[in-house]
Amino acid sequence: MWWRWARVVGGASILAFLLARLGGDSFVVALRATDARALVAGTVIGAVTTLCAAWRWRVVARALRIELPLGSAVAACYRAQFLNVTLPGGVLGDLDRGVHNGREIDDLGRGLRAVVWERTAGQVVLATLTVGALLIWQPFGSPSVLIAAGSLVGAAILLSAMAYAVRSRRTPAGRFARLAAEARGLTAPATLLAMAATSLVVIAGHLATFLLAARTVGVQLPVADLIPLALVVLGAAGLPVNVAGWGPREGAAAWVFGAVGAGAAQGLAVAVAYGVIVVVATLPGALLLLIGRARWNPAVLAAQAGTHG
Repeated sequence: MWWRWARVVGGASILAFLLARLGGDSFVVALRATDARALVAGTVIGAVTTLCAAWRWRVVARALRIELPLGSAVAACYRAQFLNVTLPGGVLGDLDRGVHNGREIDDLGRGLRAVVWERTAGQVVLATLTVGALLIWQPFGSPSVLIAAGSLVGAAILLSAMAYAVRSRRTPAGRFARLAAEARGLTAPATLLAMAATSLVVIAGHLATFLLAARTVGVQLPVADLIPLALVVLGAAGLPVNVAGWGPREGAAAWVFGAVGAGAAQGLAVAVAYGVIVVVATLPGALLLLIGRARWNPAVLAAQAGTHG
């Protein structure tokens, strides 16, 4: 319980610090600049990334001997995204789809583990791309800033994986043997290739949304300069210390933009615009929840996920 509150307080503290240091102008600029064209473009990009995320989940599920129809996976991913960007912690949506799938196959632990493996695969690809981009472009100049950025992304990915994995911490004695068997299935060449390819498209979609947000608020940095900054921000956004996804993302954006001389306030404006675009892009998930998931209860899901493996 304390960790659940600590995550929310941590995210709120980051936002409060940014407001105290930079003021509210960045929020106003982002909200005014994010027009219908940006929202429509972001929704289209979001549809592509959601489809690829669902395909990646389906690939992982198949390796774990779970049959998951693509249509059901897309709908579940939309619902998960909407819940992630509207509820504290940023992971309850993925918990929901894991629990729901586990109920369908009468194996809650396997349903949850499929989501953990799927999310971890995406984080590993993101980490690899981020490290590569930082080494190639070296946007920060100073080695100490480069190390700090890499450490931030690494910590975010590690903590994000732990946040998902802890949901299935109470498992039977055969846990490690089962995980090892699942890992062997996931490392089959065809499965690895499919996970990597879909992850690359998902990350490309997030990058495109970030670039869209940057241009929306008037950032004129070349695309090649924005890509490594965006990857660091996307990695930091995985820190499970947020308020419905807000907090670490905005803090990281302010920091990296300030580090390259583009201005922390401008970085904050980009992150806010990105957040608004993402929320609108996930609205199909809200519609799906209204249509078919009125029985959703986050407290029950959290309790079930914490006691099954």
